[in-house]
Amino acid sequence: MTINRQRCSSRLSATLRNFNSSTRTHARGQESLALLAAHIIASPTPLESRILHEKRDKAPNLWSKRERLDRHIIIPVRIALTQSNVEFGYQFLEDVSHPSSSNYGKHWTFKEVVDKFKPSMKTISVVRNWLEDEGISGNRIKLSAGSNWIEFNATVADPSILSVRYYMYEHDISGQPHVACSEYSLPAHIGPHVDFVTPTLHFDAKIKPRNEHKLQTRQALSTVKPGAGHSIGNSNGWKPKLGKVVNFQGIALTLQMCATLMTPNCLRTLYNFPGFRLGQKPSRGSSYGIVEYSTQAYLPSDLDMFFTKFNHPGIGERPILDSIDGGVVQNTNQSHGYNAESDLDLEYAMTLVYPQPVTLYQVGDLYQGASFNNFLDGVDASYCSYEGGDDDLQDGTYPDPYNNSLAYKGPKDCGTYEPTKVISTSYGYNEADLTAPYEIRQCNEYMKLGLMGVTVLYSSGDYDQCIDPATGSYNNGTSGTFNPGFPSTCPYITSVGATQIKTGIDLATLATGTQPEMACETVIHSGGGFSNVFPLPAYQANAVKEWFKNYPPTYTSDTFNNTQITRGFPDISVNGANYVIAVDGQFRLVYGTSASTPTFGSIITLINDGRLSKNKSTVGFINPVLYANPKALNDITEGANPGCGTAGFSATAGWDPVTGLGTPNYPKMLNLFEGLP
Repeated sequence: MTINRQRCSSRLSATLRNFNSSTRTHARGQESLALLAAHIIASPTPLESRILHEKRDKAPNLWSKRERLDRHIIIPVRIALTQSNVEFGYQFLEDVSHPSSSNYGKHWTFKEVVDKFKPSMKTISVVRNWLEDEGISGNRIKLSAGSNWIEFNATVADPSILSVRYYMYEHDISGQPHVACSEYSLPAHIGPHVDFVTPTLHFDAKIKPRNEHKLQTRQALSTVKPGAGHSIGNSNGWKPKLGKVVNFQGIALTLQMCATLMTPNCLRTLYNFPGFRLGQKPSRGSSYGIVEYSTQAYLPSDLDMFFTKFNHPGIGERPILDSIDGGVVQNTNQSHGYNAESDLDLEYAMTLVYPQPVTLYQVGDLYQGASFNNFLDGVDASYCSYEGGDDDLQDGTYPDPYNNSLAYKGPKDCGTYEPTKVISTSYGYNEADLTAPYEIRQCNEYMKLGLMGVTVLYSSGDYDQCIDPATGSYNNGTSGTFNPGFPSTCPYITSVGATQIKTGIDLATLATGTQPEMACETVIHSGGGFSNVFPLPAYQANAVKEWFKNYPPTYTSDTFNNTQITRGFPDISVNGANYVIAVDGQFRLVYGTSASTPTFGSIITLINDGRLSKNKSTVGFINPVLYANPKALNDITEGANPGCGTAGFSATAGWDPVTGLGTPNYPKMLNLFEGLP
């Protein structure tokens, strides 16, 4: 795909400027990588002519174009209106997050966030008037509660609205039908008021049940239905990797065994954090949330099995359940694929912060599934569109429109639950599977959560796929270009990579100053690299510049985005190897950044408790503080993340795109954050 570089649309340029004032357009490593994400383009034209708004030269991996869509099919059109002030989002967030700011910790209220970013009345009226001029009557046009979206139904027979040709696509594995187009246009005076329109270029982003049911065939479609897709969020790049069964009979766990059997006590010793004292109560206002997607679910018996061994006072304790869009903790289907992720996240989170309660956000029903957007809807009413109406082709649509006993028929959750002060998610997408506008709009929601004092953590993923630059297809990781993950590449979240204890290290006799860890090279390699969508944020600029200067990789732009002007990840790392978990009635080992993320979330939760006990705010968005104070972390200088036919990136002194700034040093981090206003 050749990038049209005539003029990036003002709305995309403005959105990207908020990440780094020196960057005025979005950056891509090279044209071969740019085909992996849709781009917004616009060319200078007379006011009333139409301009190309989005274009994709080929469908994403595993999707094949079929017949043109029947002209009588009804399309639920949703328009994402351009929000106000997002170009200042970085400045707003830095003002409450940077350690040198006089407003550090003075987080915004939900109402202040809504009022600051809602689309202008001009944007709403301009788009409404345009639709009415095109023959869409006012009573058909619905505006979301947060004024962020406009929704209406149209037929394929009406080509004048978007100047689009819709086709039926089919998923190569599941056979699932999907409606999309390769490009669409808008009137020149409308483009600046619109982020993107669905359905258009956007393919399925839902985290689906693993035992997907075949839905209606494309021949039976009379309206556009949600697409099933290919379980992006549950791909091998994020789900924990299963290891051997562990038999504890006759084994007394010691710190000498931590290199091969990682337990809560090992983690506390490794990062020097004690947890709560016996009888100590958590501070008011502290909260910790874990996000899971149905049908991934914990087993109560697994929690108690784990607590019996590692957290005896917690036996019988369960997470606070916040069910979003029919999210169910199902126990009917039991296997590693169904239970390991949720068991892992909750067993460690609930143990490491005990007796701090842990909230479980269980998202999506057992039939349709859900996306990250569905979760954001559940904790932020302003993000919902009319009746929740996210992108039907990417997000779960609720009430579930399918006639199935597993379908959730309740109302769409919009701002039903308050976001916890720390949110840990061990799932992710390939950045290439989604379009840039979709990712940018979602990324800005994480910025808003940060403004409200919420720390958002995502795992960086485990390298196991690379991308063929010619076809865009994924392979087994032996050749091609590096495959960055989203939301790890969003500059408003903290991306967590994985380390491991070096062979032969005994934590019980560890010498002062000895670094016991290296980048994870056991079973998995830590995801890391550079975005093809998001510019380099100001807080990270010096660290990335120093890495390229001191440790320039030998790989070219054919392998990764080496422009030096895009977001690098991860930000930090935590041990991710040899975790002992109870799953399906057995103790087993698991590996992955899926383990690292809830552990780091536990540490941030304890730091929040320390600040709250001193009548200070929660830490919120932590990246500016950590990059300004890297010595509060343990620098990791050994190991690498090989892939794509290369040795990958190596851990080096300072920040690197495999272990980030390093691993937590709890006493130093606690002292740092408690010393801030």
